[in-house]
Amino acid sequence: MAHDGSIFSLTTPAVLIDETIVDNNIARVQKYMDQAGLKARPHIKTHKIPEFAKKQLAAGAVGITCQKISEAQVFADAGIDDILLTFNIIGAEKLEALKTLHEQITLTVVADSRETVDGLAATMDTSRPLSVMVECDTGGQRCGVQTPREASELAQYISSKPSLHFVGLMTYPIPNAEDAVEAFFEQTAGLLKQAGLECPIFSTGGSPSLFSAERATIATEYRAGTYIYNDRSLVRAGHCGFQDCAMHILTTVVSRPTDDRAVLDAGSKALTSDLLGFTDFGYVVDYPEAVITGLSEEHAVVDLSACSKKPEIGEKIRIIPNHTCVVSNLMNHIYVHRNGQFDRKIEVAARGKVW
Repeated sequence: MAHDGSIFSLTTPAVLIDETIVDNNIARVQKYMDQAGLKARPHIKTHKIPEFAKKQLAAGAVGITCQKISEAQVFADAGIDDILLTFNIIGAEKLEALKTLHEQITLTVVADSRETVDGLAATMDTSRPLSVMVECDTGGQRCGVQTPREASELAQYISSKPSLHFVGLMTYPIPNAEDAVEAFFEQTAGLLKQAGLECPIFSTGGSPSLFSAERATIATEYRAGTYIYNDRSLVRAGHCGFQDCAMHILTTVVSRPTDDRAVLDAGSKALTSDLLGFTDFGYVVDYPEAVITGLSEEHAVVDLSACSKKPEIGEKIRIIPNHTCVVSNLMNHIYVHRNGQFDRKIEVAARGKVW
């Protein structure tokens, strides 16, 4: 890829990452976590890059969060040895891969059913018990046991398995639901105490309401991912400004069929069709009044009717995505720069790790 040192000389579409902003975002969140008395365990789904996870650990994170075994394996092989896997692991092949990973690093997993626990218990050895947390649904309506009583009963079930070790509770809440998290965890903690069970970890997380994390005072660790890059959805949530967004998609205007329409070379394969509640497909940094109205696989259609100044064919423009995490999964590489000067190309090592 020939270029003169400027990010604007890169071939498009390309994902640009401003390393200065990345470093600032990591430092800002780690400082907040330290002040809130929370252990940071960042979710690496946003960047999927061991080098960036090591930046987070160097800043003070206690470990990382992954979603899938093959994803975690990439980070384990890169020397990261404390990983929480926040997914129900089901099926013989996955369980065998999980056992191999468990023999390599300090691993913790989650479960929200006896079926999941039974699979884990049958696979692991009593000589090296696997740490397991109970996943709780505190309003997110995804995975998780539904009541504190169910959480307590499943914790006791885990504890009854010699090859497993119950270590705590985990939830992925909806934004600004710290009070619901607190109530669920407090009630469960009371039931666990009655049952004589220790519960050292109360794990919650999510970037959208990260800066009110201290409201859930029982929580001991916090998992957030998006904050390392930030995106348009987090600007909307009041979490940051556009100047705090480290990821831009660099794209080229390949057509101007009418005065009010531009077409870019970054379609759903670069920008993602993930709307996250927006009606358009990203924020155009260089033309803020422009509206990306539609994506096909290779094209983005942009409405320029509100723009006083309009881009020309061949011009390169930058877009802040609605949702940065899914963009990372679309690209084999990112292009790291500082203040617009290209520094290096990094492989997105854990891209496409689906199980």
